[in-house]
Amino acid sequence: MNIELRQLRYFVAVAEEKHFGRAALRLHMTQPPLSQTIQALEASIGTLLFARTKRSVALTPAGLALLPEARRILQQASTLPDLARRAASGESGLLSLSFVSTADYSILPPLLREFRETYPQVQIELREATTDLQLEQLVQGSIDAGLLIPPLSDKAKSALDYLPVLSEPLILAAPTGLKALRAKGKIALSSLSEMPLIIFPRRIAPGFHDTILACFRAAGVTPHIGQEAIQMQTIVGLVSAGMGIALVPQSVSNLKRPGVDYRELQDNTPMVETGLAWRRDNASPVLKAFLELLRKKQ
Repeated sequence: MNIELRQLRYFVAVAEEKHFGRAALRLHMTQPPLSQTIQALEASIGTLLFARTKRSVALTPAGLALLPEARRILQQASTLPDLARRAASGESGLLSLSFVSTADYSILPPLLREFRETYPQVQIELREATTDLQLEQLVQGSIDAGLLIPPLSDKAKSALDYLPVLSEPLILAAPTGLKALRAKGKIALSSLSEMPLIIFPRRIAPGFHDTILACFRAAGVTPHIGQEAIQMQTIVGLVSAGMGIALVPQSVSNLKRPGVDYRELQDNTPMVETGLAWRRDNASPVLKAFLELLRKKQ
């Protein structure tokens, strides 16, 4: 059975006019081809849709059942050109985006808010993931883009493009009540040399890990790594529990946790970068729209 949209359109016109002549006028055609089209539709379906007499045209039970579905199909078909246009321009579709936990306290919320306001019909699939996992997902093509901490591995560089988004200083997160924190102002890492360090494992974010240790070396301190954790929330939670100190991006101070003090560093403070990576061969219009919005914010 092969039913054409044209046949459904003619059927709806006759059903609404209850008269072949008036329906033909409405469709800007003559009556014979209209009658032939309806007969072909009935033959295709295998039952009569109209009960015809010389004076009236009425829907049969089959016609009554078909009418609302025919209207629905025609309505859906009328939206297809606009649907295709919006998909081609990036105004609708799906964007799968991964992000490191630190981005959740800085660039991610305002970026998502602006993108949703600009492209309300785009569905965003969010996944929190560490940098190493994101790079694997990007190379495999299982996500569109990822907010991560560079550098990219050599394997990733061959397949991915990268755009810096945010650069911010490291600050100290320390348990409330430490003697070294009694004085106001910036804090020297040398005054905290006895405190264990809580840090990301190097395999998870090698660039971030090395930046933190370089900060201690520059201050003449060899830190004792007391605990490793892969989530920023966990690191701050361990600091709150008094298990050590951590160096975190400045935006993490937005994570208000009882028992944690955030202080600027007295030492030469390194900057931590967060950026967006995506597959170079990803032709998604939605990704293109996301990148255009991001570049406008640079």
